[in-house]
Amino acid sequence: MVRLNFRRWWRRFLLVGLICALIAGCSMNNSTSKTLKVATEPAFPPFEFKGPNGELQGFSYDLMNAIARAGGFKVNFQSIPFDGIIPAVQAKTLDAAISSITITQERAKTVDFSRPYFKAGLAIAVRNNNQDITSLDSLKNKRLAVQIGTTGAEKAKTIPGVKIRSFDSAPLALQELSNGNVDAVINDAPVTLYAINTGNLQGIKVIQQLLTEEYYGIITAKNSPNLTLINTGLDRILSNGEYVKIYQKWFKAEPPSLPDKSPIANQSNSNSANLFTSLSIIGRAFPLLLQGALVTLQITILSVFLGLIGGSLLGIVRLSQIKPVRWLARAYIDFFRGTPLIVQIFMIYFGIPSITQQLGFTFNFNPLAAGVLALSLNSAAYIAEIVRAGIQSIEIGQTEAAQSLGLSSVETMRYIIFPQAFRRMIPPLGNEFISLLKDTSLVAIIGFEELFRKGQLIVAENYRSFEIYAAVALVYLCLTLLSSQAFSKLEVWMNPVQRQQK
Repeated sequence: MVRLNFRRWWRRFLLVGLICALIAGCSMNNSTSKTLKVATEPAFPPFEFKGPNGELQGFSYDLMNAIARAGGFKVNFQSIPFDGIIPAVQAKTLDAAISSITITQERAKTVDFSRPYFKAGLAIAVRNNNQDITSLDSLKNKRLAVQIGTTGAEKAKTIPGVKIRSFDSAPLALQELSNGNVDAVINDAPVTLYAINTGNLQGIKVIQQLLTEEYYGIITAKNSPNLTLINTGLDRILSNGEYVKIYQKWFKAEPPSLPDKSPIANQSNSNSANLFTSLSIIGRAFPLLLQGALVTLQITILSVFLGLIGGSLLGIVRLSQIKPVRWLARAYIDFFRGTPLIVQIFMIYFGIPSITQQLGFTFNFNPLAAGVLALSLNSAAYIAEIVRAGIQSIEIGQTEAAQSLGLSSVETMRYIIFPQAFRRMIPPLGNEFISLLKDTSLVAIIGFEELFRKGQLIVAENYRSFEIYAAVALVYLCLTLLSSQAFSKLEVWMNPVQRQQK
């Protein structure tokens, strides 16, 4: 009887030990499973976008999660702009990227592609009332909007006489078309059709003729072991039918057949990193960057001039004895200082034309005018406070002396107070000028090709982000140093005491 009990307890002990070992093994596998940081740009529906509650959703996310489950790894999605994806993967800041990236010869020199996971093509989108544009040839001498760094942007460069406007995302390019600022958009056909079919864009149609036949691939850094994991997972979901379910969920159709391997073989990176190569790349880029620097200076000078006029008036109004007027000036200053400049640029360039269309008439902004207007309005709010502080810094005795001489309030401000206050305003006005000089880079968001946008366009072609952005930073540094010296000279010239000492 004791022997039977011993055997029974021994079997139970073995069974419990086996279960514990299995649980421990499973937990070890889960804890040691690899996690890949995967880049996407959630502004490309139906492939990558954010839902109503901010959740990431789309064909690419569902596909990558399925690949991860089949390949035995985990995914941590990172949202970054499209033109920064390849440089980030190339620098191994991120492990991989799935962002509707077309497999091309140039890209295959800098990153490795998985086997294709989607068959797509470029299409031309125009407004419904446009009957002139029916093919690629009819785009000659037209105005085009494209997303920076895409194959659509490369295709647009081959069209004679075309004027290209580059935007950071496809929705912005399509919004530009909807507002009537361009004649057409070259973009991936599924994305444009999705935007039209969901009713997010009105008055736009797609020309049925596809310009290209392309394939999307998942990218990794050169010779990365993560590529094998991704290809293994992708092979499994293509063979077990899970890919078909994901495709039908988003496109309501049967998926086309995909090749077993990339139509363009992954190549060795010929752009070896050395000092001579980097210097030659910077040297070739400098003429274009200097063109952008001239545009940046043009925008800055115009914006500061208009902002100085508006800010001076606002600053004086802030000292008014009439309360409603003073409150209105304060509300203006609080709004433009309390909201991001980039939001103000969007409101002016995209928002106002959209509102006017809803009201039944068409009104469009020139990118230069919109950029200068946004920067001037923003700068006026800061300059107003500089002017107010400068005026209040002048001793009250100056005003009393002017009044004793019979000068009016306007004459006192014009001849006595403001000239003295302006000398004290020069240092903070110099800071505002330099800040505005750097803030002009935000105008790139509406497709205006100033210094920063020129750098982005160059990086989109050669993927040498460090060298190009270092050159952009150097040009900005030179501009700010020259501006600082100019304001220092002006400060000395405006001060009689310092001028005599010199």
